[in-house]
Amino acid sequence: MTQQIWTAVDEYVEEKLIGPDDALEQALRASAAAGLPPIAVSPAQGKLLYLLARVHGTRTVLEVGTLGGYSTIWLARALPAGGSLVSLELNPAYADVAQSNLAHAGLADRVQLRVGAAIESLRTLVAEGAGPFDLIFLDADKPSTPEYFEQALQLSRPGGLIISDNVVRGGALAEQDTEDAGARGMRRFHDMLAAEPRITATTIQTVGRKGYDGFTVVLVES
Repeated sequence: MTQQIWTAVDEYVEEKLIGPDDALEQALRASAAAGLPPIAVSPAQGKLLYLLARVHGTRTVLEVGTLGGYSTIWLARALPAGGSLVSLELNPAYADVAQSNLAHAGLADRVQLRVGAAIESLRTLVAEGAGPFDLIFLDADKPSTPEYFEQALQLSRPGGLIISDNVVRGGALAEQDTEDAGARGMRRFHDMLAAEPRITATTIQTVGRKGYDGFTVVLVES
């Protein structure tokens, strides 16, 4: 199996099950033109987030890591009337691109962007008594995922979902002596999950146009 095959399958799925989408395609074009790194979720992954949010009956979302707003659009579209989404982004320039993309998608009224270091923004949300959020998507710097998860638990509710992206790190997750800082963060994240009695979780490996990686789904039980 090769990257070429994985990408071809993603393209087939996108053609059959997703199709053209002006707002999403514009978000990718605008992000590329602004020099943002091409690390947004794939279309198939975005649709998975959308479906998980729909199946879960999600009304409130917290996203950690906005980038250009591509995944934000998918999640915001899953919300019912009156639903809301808070997205946290470190880089003000990235947030400006995302805000424009959300406006183009007609979703600016249901998304609040907060700019600053994610851990500080999360602590501020906790201090404000924000939430609880039905679904929290962690997709910012990977070494800090354990710290984000600690705060996400405080902002969640029994029955809430926490989803973390890019957790397998090309297989480095399983390497005890890995030098990949992201993989070390994800190993600490899994240690926390294993020791946390309030949740149940699993991690799924994936292949696709973004290569070999995976995501974790956490159900907050109490």
